[in-house]
Amino acid sequence: MTMQATDLVKGIAKLASLPEVCIRVNEMVDDPRSSAADIGKVISHDTALTAQLLRMANSSFYNFPSKISTISRAVTVVGERELRYLVLALSAVRTFSQIPVDLINMASFWRHSVYCGVVARLVATQCHVLHSERLFVAGLLHDVGMLVMMNREPALVKQALAASESGEKEQHQAEIELFGFDHAEVGGVLMRQWNIPEALCETVACHHDISKAEDARLDAAIIHIANVIASRAELDADYEGPLPQVDSQAWEITSLNEDVMDVVADDAIPMFAESWAMIQPIVRQA
Repeated sequence: MTMQATDLVKGIAKLASLPEVCIRVNEMVDDPRSSAADIGKVISHDTALTAQLLRMANSSFYNFPSKISTISRAVTVVGERELRYLVLALSAVRTFSQIPVDLINMASFWRHSVYCGVVARLVATQCHVLHSERLFVAGLLHDVGMLVMMNREPALVKQALAASESGEKEQHQAEIELFGFDHAEVGGVLMRQWNIPEALCETVACHHDISKAEDARLDAAIIHIANVIASRAELDADYEGPLPQVDSQAWEITSLNEDVMDVVADDAIPMFAESWAMIQPIVRQA
């Protein structure tokens, strides 16, 4: 019987369930009867999440001129939908930091993910995308499907990693040969199970194959570019192999070119340091 991406997600469903506060916020943002105060009250029941959100709202990520001291104020200033994405991001990191994965260093995994999220937000700005917080979240979560696969089928993923590390092929290509699908598709399936807005699910699912995207082609292209920039940034100084390349479709869709890569990489350094300082404690709690 052929394995499906949905099979892996079903197998990890209980482990990879979002906390109740995230589910409630997701529902309330789509409910016109819910006010900023209502959403703030629900979030405030989770003291750790409250502290993390306030820290992010007061960071250079937003550069608000005055201090934000309450979640209801954060909801008003940041915006309900944007805050929904930040709640999702922080909740997902917390959830996955508690799922056993032995094949990779989890701190390194999340460092790559945070850097990809920061770069995606900067690339989105270059594309004049409004409300780019969703791109940070898409970048942060673009590889969560990999964690599902590593937990459910570690032996097969080990083969895919070996093929990637040898330079034989890219990891997602090796996954398709071994599984019939890649970690991007698994991530999209999981996020749909979480009832996340479809555009964000499609962005994650299609970041390795932009041609599959329908309504989120620009976002998928941005995450694709950000992932390549992040992957290049992780290469050792003495690396002499082939560099990860951006699909030409991504340049066409975004109307950008390779010149943006160095600019964005430089701008990302201080933003990454601050964002990682907010995410790292969650990873350490595992």
